[in-house]
Amino acid sequence: MPNDDSIVVEKENNITLIGINRPKVRNAIDVATGIKLAAAIAAFESDPTTDVAVLHGFGGTFCSGYDLTELAKSDDGDTVRSIISNPEGVMGPTRRMIKKPMVCAISGYCVAGGMELALMCDLRVMEENAILGFFNRRFGVPLIDGGTVRLPALIGLSRALDLMLTGRTVSAKEAHEIGLANRVVAVGAGLGQAYNLAMSIAKYPQLCLRHDRNSAYYAAFSAQSFEDAMQRELFTVSDELLKEGKTGATKFRAGVGRGGSFSGIKERKIPDWERKEMDFESKL
Repeated sequence: MPNDDSIVVEKENNITLIGINRPKVRNAIDVATGIKLAAAIAAFESDPTTDVAVLHGFGGTFCSGYDLTELAKSDDGDTVRSIISNPEGVMGPTRRMIKKPMVCAISGYCVAGGMELALMCDLRVMEENAILGFFNRRFGVPLIDGGTVRLPALIGLSRALDLMLTGRTVSAKEAHEIGLANRVVAVGAGLGQAYNLAMSIAKYPQLCLRHDRNSAYYAAFSAQSFEDAMQRELFTVSDELLKEGKTGATKFRAGVGRGGSFSGIKERKIPDWERKEMDFESKL
């Protein structure tokens, strides 16, 4: 891990791991880091050899938000306006939908803009002592990286307003109960379990998976009506997708998947580090 690089990208099988590496400031994102993160995610999206990404932070913290020291040093209103007007977003590509699935591994603090980064991801794996919250509320810094848009869609307007207006701390237990966290895991197991979750997604036929994912996002954010959403779901089924479905149907006819058994699907080799982590968790 190069300590002088604020964004570290690694590949394991068909999974891309993207790490925020500014532990001295609890992985706060400045402008330069936000640009690097956007570039790393764009590279993942265009890479045909990788299907799912895991976004995480080094040093025991996911992300403490935007680096306010950078904002405090600027006395030029035009400079500040140019920072927040980045079409991609200040924290990264938070103002658009990512083209492939992303899993967020949350450890330590995931607050303010860091929470907006987590909301950008499809699924969130949260360590049991991690903390969420819009702590920016305390400093008069607005949410400008999708927090006010994505959070109500995930947990409902009433609960979202509670978190946005109070800026209070949200524990892993509460986050899971309200649907903000998809998994709660032991301390230190966040990245490993996020990787496992990513692998459970990456093993499936990807054209079908991405079609269903895109359709769900369209229905949640863009559809004008129920009928519009239903038509979008149907009319975006391509010839390539039908071919993929036919291949799957042929496997099913041959016996794969019947009775809940998927023994015909090739299992991945479990790395030594993951096996040790699984052994550790079984003793908890």
